[in-house]
Amino acid sequence: MVRGYTARVRELLAERGCAFLREGKGDHEIWVCPGVSRPVIVDGRIMSRHLANGVLKQAGIKAKV
Repeated sequence: MVRGYTARVRELLAERGCAFLREGKGDHEIWVCPGVSRPVIVDGRIMSRHLANGVLKQAGIKAKV
């Protein structure tokens, strides 16, 4: 059973110095990351590994889930 990747993405963001800014619309969250000019949007239910890696890429993190 797939649990999703949201918890792992949040963990990696926090480890790299990103900070939770606020809740977005629906179940989305807005995060800010050092060295990235735009906020990073994190879905509350990331079920795809590809989407999780895309969020990390937007945050400037080269790690893969």
